[in-house]
Amino acid sequence: MGRYREAVCRICRREGAKLFLKGERCNTPKCAFERRSYPPGQHGQSRRKKISDYGTQLREKQKLRHIYRLSESQFRGIFEEASRRKGVTGEALLVLLERRLDNVIFRLGLCTSRNQARLQVSQRHFLVNNKPVNIPSYQTHIGDVISIKPKSRDNPALQHSLSLGRRIPSWLQWDPDSLSGRVLSLPAREEIDTLVAEQLVVEYYSR
Repeated sequence: MGRYREAVCRICRREGAKLFLKGERCNTPKCAFERRSYPPGQHGQSRRKKISDYGTQLREKQKLRHIYRLSESQFRGIFEEASRRKGVTGEALLVLLERRLDNVIFRLGLCTSRNQARLQVSQRHFLVNNKPVNIPSYQTHIGDVISIKPKSRDNPALQHSLSLGRRIPSWLQWDPDSLSGRVLSLPAREEIDTLVAEQLVVEYYSR
């Protein structure tokens, strides 16, 4: 997401929530947010002033943007597309974010974080419907089959991720024999475990 060069753990501390940006490390005692849940910086431990409605909306928008590792322009573009869809804009936004190829790779348990998934997609380790796709933002569709490129099946990072046996959401299906996954349906809001109040994001952009 752009050229962010700070430690990503600072993002979790700044947003006051565990965003699971470093994969496995986030589930260990080494997690920086677990050790220092206060904001980074010299005055991080000092008492915070009351946050405004605008500030609450901004923080929620930033939280969601960081979870999916997007730049502001990328995130704004997805929001504008969601606002043109029928139905609830906030839910449409989450569905578009979940349908990104890098996120689907992450949800299938092929990578330990979205950052890693984005890198692996860019390096052409995956096929969509038997065709190589190296665009992390690629929007998957119902019926799409995502598989590991034959030459990449022995990739240590992929093998390690698969060995963790992460839970796969119900809108996706994984076949361990063929090392491929399928998009069964579009995710419903209750199937998306992203802890964010998406309505606040809508309100932020609707000012």
